[in-house]
Amino acid sequence: MPEQVQEKRKSKISASRKLMLKSLMVAKAKEEIEQEMVDKEEEKERYLAERAPALQTGGMSFAELQIKDLNIKVLDLRGKFKRPNLRRVRVSADAILRSLLGSKHKVSMDLRANLKSVKKEDTEKEKTVEVSDWRKNVEAMSGMEGRKKMFDAAKGPPQ
Repeated sequence: MPEQVQEKRKSKISASRKLMLKSLMVAKAKEEIEQEMVDKEEEKERYLAERAPALQTGGMSFAELQIKDLNIKVLDLRGKFKRPNLRRVRVSADAILRSLLGSKHKVSMDLRANLKSVKKEDTEKEKTVEVSDWRKNVEAMSGMEGRKKMFDAAKGPPQ
């Protein structure tokens, strides 16, 4: 029996009436949304008028205002970026040239080939300086005679 009741119970509103009511509801909702947006804009303007004073550009030209605005933007950007910690990277001379010149770089540089070669024997000869007992020299160099000998030795051999 419940099935028969549902079949007998049909909508009392016709399809055209339903469509008209839906369109009226959509139109009303659209009007309310538009009114809400206008109210929000008015509230925003009122709030800004209360909180933020009007700009005083007193005698500044358009170019001066632009430059001032650019300076403010630069100052704002300075604080926004965090500098990364840099790491040391070992790069050979060949790799640097390859990155700078690209495919043009074909010659590999051997930087050690350009260094001056030093013979070991020469350095050993320079190190062998007169090694004598310093205690004997102290008495000879004390006093004015010793200083005169040092002065004469610094000048060079007598000519």
